Amino acid sequence: MAAKTQELKLDIDRVGTVSAILMRPAHARACYVLAHGAGTDMRHASMEKIAADLSERGIATLRFNFPYMENKQGRPDQPAVAHAAVRAAVAEALRLCPGLKLVAGGKSFGGRMTSQAQAKAPLPEVKGLAFLGFPLHADKKPSAERAAHLAEVNIPMLFLQGTRDGLADLGLLKPVVASLGSKATLHEVEGGDHSFAVLKKSGRTNDDALAEVLDALAAWIDRLA
Repeated sequence: MAAKTQELKLDIDRVGTVSAILMRPAHARACYVLAHGAGTDMRHASMEKIAADLSERGIATLRFNFPYMENKQGRPDQPAVAHAAVRAAVAEALRLCPGLKLVAGGKSFGGRMTSQAQAKAPLPEVKGLAFLGFPLHADKKPSAERAAHLAEVNIPMLFLQGTRDGLADLGLLKPVVASLGSKATLHEVEGGDHSFAVLKKSGRTNDDALAEVLDALAAWIDRLA
């Protein structure tokens, strides 16, 4: 399924301009606004692979840089700036992909900034949020405080989590997901870490684990109203 790739610029209100990439396969049935993690940008190999593999599954992606990564600054943006970037990306996806089912989220930090933005004010036309490793807490500092805002999210959420994820103790995450009721779904990737990498002794490859993640994501998107 051939995909068309389009380089874009997003204007973020009172912040500036960042780069974005729309990858849209022929006959796309949905678009995923895919935000990067804290330590990578939209062009990182992992982001490129996720976008390409989702394209093969008939799902377009709009990737974008947060301003700190666009400007090569070390520290992630303040939440208000990150939220504004998410809103700009969603607006662009809505403009460029009319008629496609729209979902948002991303890897780690990017997914959490998306859910915070949605909790503050609904993202226009977004039907669900999908987290590729929700960062429930800092490494080796188990806590569920980062999940408090999720109770204010009123659209379906998918948590794709490795069972070895050092940033999401499943003993803490499972009760969080349960508390959200029918709007939240947890898919556990056996042996996966925060990036869904698996140990060699598992008998699976990292590509196998990522395929499981993206198959689960595509199936969940198809079930969304």
